[in-house]
Amino acid sequence: MISVLIADDEQPAVDELAFLLGQDPRIGTIHRATSGAEAIRILTREPVDAAFLDIHMPGLSGFDLARALQRFEHKPAFVFVTADEEGALEAFDLAAVDYLLKPVRTERLHRSITRVVESMGQGQATDASASRPEMIAVTLGGTTRMIRRDDVRYVQAQGDYARLHTDEASYLVRVPMSDLERQWAEAGFVRVHRSYLVALPHVTRVRLGGDRPTIVVGQAELPVSRRLLPGLRERLEAATPRARP
Repeated sequence: MISVLIADDEQPAVDELAFLLGQDPRIGTIHRATSGAEAIRILTREPVDAAFLDIHMPGLSGFDLARALQRFEHKPAFVFVTADEEGALEAFDLAAVDYLLKPVRTERLHRSITRVVESMGQGQATDASASRPEMIAVTLGGTTRMIRRDDVRYVQAQGDYARLHTDEASYLVRVPMSDLERQWAEAGFVRVHRSYLVALPHVTRVRLGGDRPTIVVGQAELPVSRRLLPGLRERLEAATPRARP
């Protein structure tokens, strides 16, 4: 179980996030702070594994807190929780584990906790860039924001563009599918059809026999072309742990 700190200048937001975190069996002690200064006091006297920080707080902001955490001997993982989409790039420059948008959804918070646990297992990188996730600039409704590549479930070709599908939305980027296929191969993306590139870690079901082979990613069932079927089988076999005799 991990101990966490919530820092937000709005008490109802602190209480709501504490309630949601308390529903996850991986969460132990929950410390609460309604200012950056109070958060620093808690962090200096209590062992905290992860901090969930609001960005816009009077005095010490969430970004200020994150910079202060870099100087701690025991550096907690930190997640920004905010209604501001524009701060994502700076957040990941500070090596944030995640960036949650308010209102926080339970499923999304669960994934964030998983990332915190994974970061603890890997240990804290001495170079912040070593643990920084691959980020992609996308545009939605005239606003440019950053999303994590590991949030992309699959990519759909649309002419000279590609549409990136996540659990929450889809984003059109001006990058040919062939470029993404080459650049993202090492990240677990594999071409299954002339129109689709899928992230193997997000595959939930495969049906490769019969007349119409398909692969399920999240809520989407995608076709698999006969030409690309052997390569997909090979990648799936390589990604599947073998049982010991």
